[in-house]
Amino acid sequence: MKVSTGDVVSVEYTIRLENECVIETTDGESPLIYTHGQHEILQGLEAGLDGMELEAAKVIRVEPVNAYGEIHPEGFFEVQRDRVPAEAQQIGMKLETTAPDGRVVFPYVAEIRSDVIVLDLNHPLAGKTLLFDVKVVRIQRGERQVAADVLSGKEGVC
Repeated sequence: MKVSTGDVVSVEYTIRLENECVIETTDGESPLIYTHGQHEILQGLEAGLDGMELEAAKVIRVEPVNAYGEIHPEGFFEVQRDRVPAEAQQIGMKLETTAPDGRVVFPYVAEIRSDVIVLDLNHPLAGKTLLFDVKVVRIQRGERQVAADVLSGKEGVC
């Protein structure tokens, strides 16, 4: 049995960066369950799983364009340092703020300067090549029964 469009597929995975830093894993947790061909997971991951056999395992390399995209310079902006709480003035800290158009956004602290904080609205994994160590643990033919986000297992810190 091979993974094909419309199948409900269960996958165990570990996501690593090229420097071997583990981002997330389902190790010891429930597998990722998704419907193949419904664009519920990253495009590059879904393409790599296409045609895999039950119980097969491999490493799927997903370039930024097929994952979280490239880093966009327009995603960076500066705010006066006194507008960011002192405890949040740490590189990598996730903040919550309101954009000029009223949307709630979640930038990360990218840089700390003497008078300003540089915030980044790009996804934290933008610009990164992801390595998925995957194993197909179940293939169920037919309609979708359960779906899950690709980043739903144990998270690591890099």
